[in-house]
Amino acid sequence: MQSVTVSPKFQIVIPSHIRKSLDIQAGEKLEVIPYHGRIELVPVREMKEMRGFLKGIDSTITRERDRL
Repeated sequence: MQSVTVSPKFQIVIPSHIRKSLDIQAGEKLEVIPYHGRIELVPVREMKEMRGFLKGIDSTITRERDRL
């Protein structure tokens, strides 16, 4: 795990190995989501890019009764 520092302008730098592994490019949009006391940055992808990304996923999970 790697730490980053928040600048006086409240900016951070995403470490290069994370940018490369997620294929984040300069100028790309990220959603900023507060979640259980942490911040999640989620790349915004076009619908065309999302086609087939769940192919082969195992959907045989046990669901909670209120989620059926």
